[in-house]
Amino acid sequence: MTDKRMTADEAVSRVEDGMTVGIGGWGSRRKPMALVRALLRSPVKDLTVVSYGGPDVGLLCAAGKIRKVVYGFVSLDSIPLEPHFRAAREAGAVEALELDEGMFLAGLRAAALRLPFMPVRGGIGSDVRRNAPFLRTVADPYGSGDEVMAAPPLELDVALVHANLADARGNAALTGPDQFFDDLFCLAARTAYVSAERLVPTADLRQEAGCLHSLVIHRHLTTGVIEAPRGAHFTECPPEYGRDEAFQQAYARAAADPESWAVFADRFLSHPDEPSYQQAVDEFRAATREHAGGAR
Repeated sequence: MTDKRMTADEAVSRVEDGMTVGIGGWGSRRKPMALVRALLRSPVKDLTVVSYGGPDVGLLCAAGKIRKVVYGFVSLDSIPLEPHFRAAREAGAVEALELDEGMFLAGLRAAALRLPFMPVRGGIGSDVRRNAPFLRTVADPYGSGDEVMAAPPLELDVALVHANLADARGNAALTGPDQFFDDLFCLAARTAYVSAERLVPTADLRQEAGCLHSLVIHRHLTTGVIEAPRGAHFTECPPEYGRDEAFQQAYARAAADPESWAVFADRFLSHPDEPSYQQAVDEFRAATREHAGGAR
C-alpha cells in the first residue's frame, strides 16, 4: 500500500497560486493550523479559501495570501468576529462570498457528488441573493410549485483537514464530539492533505479510534498525511486538548494594532518550521503561568 507520509511544507508546496483551497474544522475548532502555518511560510498567493472560517482565514488574510473567501462565517467562537478577516473585509482587500451555512454545506455536498447544484431551502428569504445575484432558484420539477435555492458546487483544488489519528496510508479518525464536515471537504477536492495528532500503524487505527464511526476519512480521499502534534493549535482538538484561550486572546489583541501584530508575528510566525513555533508557544505558556503566579 502507498505510504503517504510527508511534511507540512511538502504538502503545501503542491498548492499553486490561484488555487481554491478548502480548510476543514469549524471556527476555532480543530483547524489544520500546522498546514495553515506552512502556507504562511510558502510563497503561494491569490488563493480562494473555502471555509467555515476561523483563524485560518484571518491569518491568511493578514499575510495577503487570499484573493477571495467563500464562507458561512468567520469567527473565533469565544471572540465572535475574527479580527484580521474583519479588517480585510472593511478595507475591501478580499473578495467575499458569504453563504447561508446550509447553502455552504449543500455546496460541499454538490461538489462531493459531482452534481451541478444541490437544492436547499437555506438562503430563501435572506439577503444571500442580493449580495450574490448570480445565485439561482429552481422550481420543483414534479409540479408542486415549490421553489428552492440551487446551491452551486464548492469545487476545491485542495482540501486541508486535521484529524486526531491517522495511518501512513491516509486513513484518519476524528474522535472528538463533532466531526464537522471534513470528509466532505476531502470528497469535494481534487487532492486532500490530512494532518493528525498521531500516526499509528494501520492495524492499530480502529482500536485506537475507539469507534468504527470515527474512521470517516478513508485513504482513497487523501493525497498526503502529516504527523503534527498539537497541529490544531491554537484552536481546540478534543479529546487531546481544548482551545488555547490565553493565546487566542493575545492573538486578537495583537491583531487590533499594526505594531503589536508585527511583534506577535515575529515571535510566533517567523519560524522556519512547526517545532520552532511549538517551542515559542511553550515559552508563551510558561511566561503566562509565571505572570499569573506573580499576580496572586
